[in-house]
Amino acid sequence: MPAMRALALFDSVELMLCQTLNRRARHAPTRRFFALVSRFGDGVLWYSLMATLVVTQGDAGMLAAVQMGLTALVGVVLYKLLKGSLIRERPFMTHKSILCATAPLDRYSFPSGHTLQAVLFSVIAVAWFPALLPLLLPTVVLIALSRVVLGLHYPTDVLVGGLIGWTLASLSLWLRPATTVVIGT
Repeated sequence: MPAMRALALFDSVELMLCQTLNRRARHAPTRRFFALVSRFGDGVLWYSLMATLVVTQGDAGMLAAVQMGLTALVGVVLYKLLKGSLIRERPFMTHKSILCATAPLDRYSFPSGHTLQAVLFSVIAVAWFPALLPLLLPTVVLIALSRVVLGLHYPTDVLVGGLIGWTLASLSLWLRPATTVVIGT
């Protein structure tokens, strides 16, 4: 029974955090900002990053882009398997107090694929090109935050998505270590 009470307490704290962040989506400019951030996290930003690295960074950019792409494919397969088997409804579907501030890409929430991919791409990109850290770190944080603000994910969906992305990127970099490059050289 203590475990059940602890789990119930955890669920209530997570819901409270989710509701608090989601209230920001009731403010139209904030909602539009986070919807745009989330939209970039759909893949536009990551494909653009890979293309830019290929065009501007030569062989190192090509190797980094290939590593990002292959690792991201593994991430998509894992994400789809987890979502299809764990079946956690999105917060706005379960709780009337949560506003759905933008259309979801699929039905279930666990784990956050946006956060998984944001962390995965960023960890690999920064391993190859450390100068990208000041740009990518705030981007990852905003993408992860957008998913909760928009009512599409619980904080644990985002946390676990980020951990999976970090793990996949780390495994990829262990299999094929990055050759750190100073951008522009």
